[in-house]
Order: sequence, then structure tokens, then C-alpha cells
Amino acid sequence: MKLKIAHLYPDLLNLYGDIGNITTIKKRCEWRGLEIQVDSVYGNEKIHFTDYDLVFLGGGSDREQLLVRDKLMLMKKEISSYVEDGGVLLAVCGGYQLLGSYYKLENETIQGLEILNIQTEVGKTRLISDVVLENDEFGTIVGFENHGGRTYINDHKPLGKVLYGNGNNGTDGYEGVVYKNVIATYLHGSLLPKNPLLSDHIIKMMLEQRGLSAELEPIDNKLELDAHKYIVDRFVNGRKK
Repeated sequence: MKLKIAHLYPDLLNLYGDIGNITTIKKRCEWRGLEIQVDSVYGNEKIHFTDYDLVFLGGGSDREQLLVRDKLMLMKKEISSYVEDGGVLLAVCGGYQLLGSYYKLENETIQGLEILNIQTEVGKTRLISDVVLENDEFGTIVGFENHGGRTYINDHKPLGKVLYGNGNNGTDGYEGVVYKNVIATYLHGSLLPKNPLLSDHIIKMMLEQRGLSAELEPIDNKLELDAHKYIVDRFVNGRKK
């Protein structure tokens, strides 16, 4: 059985190597003999979300976010149903913000899809840093953030506690959101190549939603884990010495 990924608007939401997340999922499936197909969605193309095992929304500037928001609002009901039925969705930075209630800029407010009960407001400075998170399931998660928005996640479960960096808003000590099978985060870098446990978790969710076995054949993660360890050692462990 073929797994399918929908990469939404890669021409508009494509900052900081976010396409590497798609490449990582694709290659980690192929290395295990899992057949996988990636469909890029552009313009006003109609998408049937139930056809897909993973939907990916990357990051973009405020202008690109507004363009994408207008397209997504036409599919708001379908996206919401996909998420509430357990569809797997990964959203990074601008895609993360669009899942919320609104993103308030200085002179306008971008209304969101209201899939997550989160709100974002523009800050006076950008939050730019390498990031290390502590996650209950995966240990540490590493990435890179560059965002002007401050996101407030209310009662949502965060992706992790910030050990280094700024996170959602630079004040509450948390980063990202996990909701059902949605992972939403500010972490670029791109996120998944340096976090193989998180990558495999997403693949397992895709398989489970298809009613397939989520037992994944082990693969060699030495390069990925070396990159991961370098960041943790540099920004967290190194500071403890």
C-alpha cells in the first residue's frame, strides 16, 4: 500500500529548508521498503484531504501567509474534519500560525483556520536562535527558530519545554503544540533530518491511520544522531561544564 503526502503550497511556504522535512519522511519510508508518493499542491488546486496520510504546511513571510490563508479558508471545513478524524499534519512556523485563531500584525489581523486554540501577535523584535526542547517521549528535539510572532497556546499540550532558545513567545518556556495527530512548531533547520525519533513517530502515525502495522525496521541513524548531539552538546550540555 502506498503512503501519500500532500505538500501544500511549496512555492509560497518554503523558508529555511522546510522541504527537507518532506525529503526526510520520504527517504526514511523508502529505506524501509515503504512505497510513498508526494503531491505538491499549488494555486487553487482542489485537494481531497482524506486521500492523504500526511499534510505538510511550511513557513513563509507575512505576505505569503496571507495568500495561503485565503486559499486554505476555502477548505477550512475539510481541513478541520481531517484533523479531528486523526489525520496527520505537520505545520512549521507560518503554517503553525495559520492553524490558530488569528495572527495580529501591526496594521492588520490575519484570521486563521481555528483548528488550534492559539493566538499569535507580532512582537517588536524577531526571535532568532538555535533551539533545544525537552520532550517526554523523544527526549530532546533540536531545531532553529526565526519568527516575529509570539504564539500563545492556552491549554494545548506543547511540543516541548525550552532548554535553549525562545520558543512560542520567549516568555512561557514552551515551544510548539501537539494536538491529536497534529505537530505544529516554529522549528526550521529543517526539523526532521536532525530528529529521527520524531520523524519515525510521524511515519508510525501515518501507518496507524491506515490500519497498518506501525512496527518500523531499524535503520542506521548515526549521521542524524551525531548532528542532533552536536546541537545539544553545544547549547545545553556545554553550558553545564
